[in-house]
Amino acid sequence: MIFYTTKLIITTLLIVLISEIAKRSSLAGAMLAAIPLVSILAMTWMYIDTKDSSTAVAFSNSIVWLIAPSMTLFLIFPFLIRKGIGFFPSMGISIVMTIFAYYSVIYVLEKLGIRA
Repeated sequence: MIFYTTKLIITTLLIVLISEIAKRSSLAGAMLAAIPLVSILAMTWMYIDTKDSSTAVAFSNSIVWLIAPSMTLFLIFPFLIRKGIGFFPSMGISIVMTIFAYYSVIYVLEKLGIRA
């Protein structure tokens, strides 16, 4: 339970730190957010929990296939904002379109026999 609490605290602190830095400098915040900190933490926690690096490798390989559909959010959201759509509707539409992009990539990968 202590390890679980430690994971929560460290992960939460990183997210809060990045958002606070982004308030002062959007570029610095973006650079920190672009670093795959969450993935690094997830792989680290998986390894510590299982002592098996193959789970981290499988996780990493799956992430590679999902990088492209992740870009949907970062392309659609600013486009909608510039078109005058409000923040929350733009975020919601962007999230839905990103989910659709994820499922589309997973569907294509399955049809090609590639395991994501």
